[in-house]
Amino acid sequence: MSKKNSMRSDRSLLNEPEQWTTGDEPMTTAQDSYVHTLAREAGEEVPNELTKAEASEKINELQQKTGRRPRSTRQGNTSQKRK
Repeated sequence: MSKKNSMRSDRSLLNEPEQWTTGDEPMTTAQDSYVHTLAREAGEEVPNELTKAEASEKINELQQKTGRRPRSTRQGNTSQKRK
C-alpha cells in the first residue's frame, strides 16, 4: 500500500467516533447544545452525560430523524445567486 493510500485509510478511521482518541471524553458544549436541540425537534430525550463519540453518533441519528443534513454535506451544495 502506498504512503498516500495508507494516510487516506488512517484518516477514514479517525472519522469513526469509536476510533477517536478523545471519544471517551465528555461531549463538548457545542455537542451538548446541538444534540439537545435535535432531540427536542425529534421528540426524544437524550442523557445529559454522553461522551464525544456517543454524542456524535446520536447527532447523526437525530439528523436523519429530523431531516437535517450534516454540516459537511451542506458545504458542498451550491445555491442560486439572488437576482
